[in-house]
Amino acid sequence: MAIIVQKFGGTSVGSIERIQNVANRVIETISNGNQVVVVVSAMGKSTDELVNLANQLSKNPSKREMDMLLTTGEQVTISLLSIALQSKGFDAVSLTGWQAGIETEPIHGNARIKAIETENISRLLNEGKIVIVAGFQGITEDREITTLGRGGSDTTAVALAAALKAEKCDIFTDVTGVYTTDPRYVKEARKLHSVSYDEMLELANLGAGVLHPRAVEFAKNYSVALEVRSSMEFEAGTRIEEEVSVENNLVVRGIAFEKEVTRVTVVGLPNGLNTLSTIFTTLAKNGINVDIIIQSMTNQDVTNISFSIKSSDLEETLMALDLNQSVLNFQSIEHESGLAKVSIVGSGMISNPGVAAEMFDVLASNDIQVKMVSTSEIKVSTVVEEAKMVKAVDALHTAFELGSEVEQTV
Repeated sequence: MAIIVQKFGGTSVGSIERIQNVANRVIETISNGNQVVVVVSAMGKSTDELVNLANQLSKNPSKREMDMLLTTGEQVTISLLSIALQSKGFDAVSLTGWQAGIETEPIHGNARIKAIETENISRLLNEGKIVIVAGFQGITEDREITTLGRGGSDTTAVALAAALKAEKCDIFTDVTGVYTTDPRYVKEARKLHSVSYDEMLELANLGAGVLHPRAVEFAKNYSVALEVRSSMEFEAGTRIEEEVSVENNLVVRGIAFEKEVTRVTVVGLPNGLNTLSTIFTTLAKNGINVDIIIQSMTNQDVTNISFSIKSSDLEETLMALDLNQSVLNFQSIEHESGLAKVSIVGSGMISNPGVAAEMFDVLASNDIQVKMVSTSEIKVSTVVEEAKMVKAVDALHTAFELGSEVEQTV
């Protein structure tokens, strides 16, 4: 029998009725002769509610205690789903992350999975049980409970699929698959039949919220067959796989975007060999993630460095730079908020020169100024005014014909 891992997100288990629906989806898979491991998130907005309770008690609650608190959300869901399956005559058992053998590094709030001991899950599957695992959580070597950060349940599911050598991993969500862009913003957005690991990783990193980047990395590294599907609709989803034929396909496969971006410019830095490493080491030590970076020399001795960050990190970024002004030796800091990042992604871009030029031409013709640019083999990212973000996405979606049903991969 094949092992199938199925992951259901918070919206999919947000009520008793939806948990019953999940149970029926699991039973359908079991009825097709498969062994099933189910990974679930906390119900609906329950994680947010737990965070709110903690914030009422402290402005800066302990990360360890937050992990203890937040992991209870998934424990509620695994128990309820197990009860639902048992009530329908199926032998199910719920496991916390640590009972499932998920060992993580000793970092509270955003731990990475180090290893998975599958003996317990394999034994339960061989006993004919449906195994329900709490996503988003694990345990350290010192028996400390940890959480995996945003999107952690996706990572749990893919990691389990890799460790169990599962035939596939289905990510059930509130959308029917991966779209050319967010259909809530662009009505012509179309579901893709398949996407390569590299394309999905770029889309996830650039703001597409369907899958977490860490989960896609796991899938790519261990060749896990992934499919993003709807938990409510009975239809094929989007396959994420190693190679997707681009013959007769669109060069650009998708558009991702991200709001609340800020550009920071450090003016008048000494133009030394260690300038870049010093400034970004300073930011990294303060846990600040930097995205697009541009360096411009004003003369032989002085340089300016611009970079983009999440707007929520601005205050901490300015504080870190000011505290290290004597080391960095800059003249001033400028910053601009109210920006957004808009990116085009497609593996076909490697062999099709001129895609970036077309993107810039489309934005210019729509009176959208490009403030920063970053490129890789399969993506071009631009920073634009947030007020014009949707206009930019819509114009690019039309220009690259992403609404046209021309894909041949099914």
